[in-house]
Amino acid sequence: MGNITPESIVNDLRYLQLLSRSFPTIADASTEIINLEAILNLPKGTEHFLTDIHGEYEAFQHVLKNASGAVKRKVNEIFGHTLRESEKKEICTLIYYPEEKLQLIKEQEKDLDDWYLITLNQLVKVCQNVSSKYTRSKVRKALPAEFSYIIQELLHESSIEPNKHAYINVIISTIISTKRADDFIVAMCNLIQRLTIDSLHIVGDIYDRGPGAHIIMDTLCDYHNFDIQWGNHDILWMGAASGNDACIANVIRMSMRYANLATLEDGYGINLLPLATFAMDTYADDPCTIFAPKMNFADAEYNEKTLRLITQMHKAITVIQLKLEAEIISRRPEFGMENRKLLHLVDFERGVFVYEGKEYPLRDVNFPTIDPADPYRLSDEERELVHRIHSSFMNSEKMKKHMRCLFTYGGMYLVCNSNLLYHASVPLNADGSFKHVHIGKKEYWGHKLLQKTDQLIRTAYFDEDGSEEKQFALDYVWYMWCGPDAPSFDKDKMATFERYFVADTTLHKETKGHYYTLRNEAAVCDRILEEFGVRPGPHSHIINGHVPVKTIKGEKPIKADGKLLVIDGGFSKAYQPETGIAGYTLVYHSHGLQLVQHEPFQSRQKAIEEGQDIKSTTLVVEFNSQRMMVKDTDKGSELVTQIQDLMKLLVAYRTGLIKEKQ
Repeated sequence: MGNITPESIVNDLRYLQLLSRSFPTIADASTEIINLEAILNLPKGTEHFLTDIHGEYEAFQHVLKNASGAVKRKVNEIFGHTLRESEKKEICTLIYYPEEKLQLIKEQEKDLDDWYLITLNQLVKVCQNVSSKYTRSKVRKALPAEFSYIIQELLHESSIEPNKHAYINVIISTIISTKRADDFIVAMCNLIQRLTIDSLHIVGDIYDRGPGAHIIMDTLCDYHNFDIQWGNHDILWMGAASGNDACIANVIRMSMRYANLATLEDGYGINLLPLATFAMDTYADDPCTIFAPKMNFADAEYNEKTLRLITQMHKAITVIQLKLEAEIISRRPEFGMENRKLLHLVDFERGVFVYEGKEYPLRDVNFPTIDPADPYRLSDEERELVHRIHSSFMNSEKMKKHMRCLFTYGGMYLVCNSNLLYHASVPLNADGSFKHVHIGKKEYWGHKLLQKTDQLIRTAYFDEDGSEEKQFALDYVWYMWCGPDAPSFDKDKMATFERYFVADTTLHKETKGHYYTLRNEAAVCDRILEEFGVRPGPHSHIINGHVPVKTIKGEKPIKADGKLLVIDGGFSKAYQPETGIAGYTLVYHSHGLQLVQHEPFQSRQKAIEEGQDIKSTTLVVEFNSQRMMVKDTDKGSELVTQIQDLMKLLVAYRTGLIKEKQ
């Protein structure tokens, strides 16, 4: 305290007077300093990083429940050789799915009271272990209100002391005799899940492809501590929720392509009936063969009639999307995407696409809603349909709730504990310098580019309707989905038209930006880290998703001498044939960084009935010879500042500059 002078306190007096309301006496301020100093010397909490979940809610929820294998590891540590493998498996399944597992056990177990007694004792041991690295007050805040007192007693009493052993047994016996054992077990299991993951980082792409993005968002909205770095698919949905019709059309097209209607219809109550009616009328006799959905990713079994309807709807919305995108491209010449307007290059009579002097036969030649003389004009029926779907998106209460969550807890990037998280890229030039991108009348690059795009996405959603800023931001959200210089996309083009309509695959190629090759170089990664205010060092990393790591072909997720980690391992079933695995979790705990590689998740059903866990392999990325403490983290720096302020407050009390309040 020697370096705090009365003069330095006078400068901060107004702030210190505010602080004195929370800590009105010397005793209060001292107690808080002691408390914060103690927290600084606890091990850092465990952070989990997941990316590209793409609607695979069962696998996602299971990874949260088993904390990417951490729960199993703890159970093995605690019960080592004292329990059989099958018994350890039973405890794990109970912790992951307490309600469902209890049902099964009650059907099979002969002596239930005895089972309760043993199981509750085991859960207390696991709970003591996972809560040991937190302060009592933090654990207390995580406790379910109705059992808070009892759990605290059980956690903080040692059953080794003979006097206490009886005491704990009485508590447990009373829980059983008052018929509260089931509720208590569920509460304990949920607490173990909660304490095993201190914070969760979702590095983008919650939406599209898989069946349950809305279920993932429900889980996240209630999660105790998380953040999201928006991926291109999330931004597309945010654009749709902001009212951009081209984004809405893209969202629906993807749902049709993968036959995943549950998120739109059940999740968000979007009325697809107008689209169905329009598609049936317009394409009544059209087999729409090339628009058959990819059924191995569908969210349900569909009969032939429904499948035919989804196929027709898929074609209808694709044509509408191409027209809506052309409207934005014409309205915003500054986007430089004129080369993505392709319908006028189609010779509709001969059924060929004429591109750069070469002719390509079309895979589908039936376009009843396209006028060859004015190919980008929406027909009156299409315009009316777009209007109806638009209002359905704008009026979905559930979507509004989930979007608020994405905006409150999300952003384009995050710096946390010397790690820089963003979903896709920071656009670069061939020489590794930051690419300058024009937005409006200004140029942005690097850190400022991600800040600017973050701000535009928010403007599109929150700004007053009708303002020029809002109109531009709304169009820019769509650019973020498929624009060449968008940090969330960063390819020369999105070849939607070519992939659907042209068989020749040379036109399907989408060339990635320089970032994707240069990110393998440590010097480039250091430059990006510095740009975002992260001091490059042995423990600083860039964490990305977006591009699936082709493990099957020997590609490694760890790049640039360990500076950059790409953790998209294919949660999405659509990518598993490419990656050969089913996702990664990056785990950052007090001992270092581990990358956990998951095998495909069978099903929630099998996990409960047969105790099937996700098989996960752990690779150590970095090992710290000394445990990382809270004082080594960003949170630690905040606490050190708070301690400094409280020290000043103490001096102010002791020198009479501020009076203690009774």
